[in-house]
Amino acid sequence: MKNIRKITEKIIRYLTQRQQTITFAESCTGGRIAAEFTAVSGASSVLHGSVVTYSNEIKHRWLGVRKDTLEKEGAVSRTCVQEMLDGVQKLSDSDYAIAVSGIAGPTGGTELKPVGTVYIGIKTPFSIEVYHCHFHGNREQIQEQSVVFAIEKLDEAVNF
Repeated sequence: MKNIRKITEKIIRYLTQRQQTITFAESCTGGRIAAEFTAVSGASSVLHGSVVTYSNEIKHRWLGVRKDTLEKEGAVSRTCVQEMLDGVQKLSDSDYAIAVSGIAGPTGGTELKPVGTVYIGIKTPFSIEVYHCHFHGNREQIQEQSVVFAIEKLDEAVNF
């Protein structure tokens, strides 16, 4: 993920220059987005923190994802990721946020939500966007594609 490192460095420079901050709420990526950011020197000036909210209970307790959302739409849904974004931004008081929830596999997929289904949300001071993605490959490849997609979409958002 060498190309993604350069994009991450650029995002950190951008946020540093504007004295803005970012935080993450990760489920299926398990902290890999935070790892990409913390691998870059200077990330501490913009990264408020990150939470890995793997279970539905923790999504609810830590981020305020509604139980109704989790029961009716599931953790792998647009609504859940929107609520994860709101919750992590409220928790951290950051300017930007990324939230990810999906099915990395090889188990857990269904006909409606097959393995590789991932929702990725980007919240900025002026917009919220949630993307419904379908990635292919093994577990690690799906996680990596999710990380790359999230960071690339954040880059687009800060350079609109």
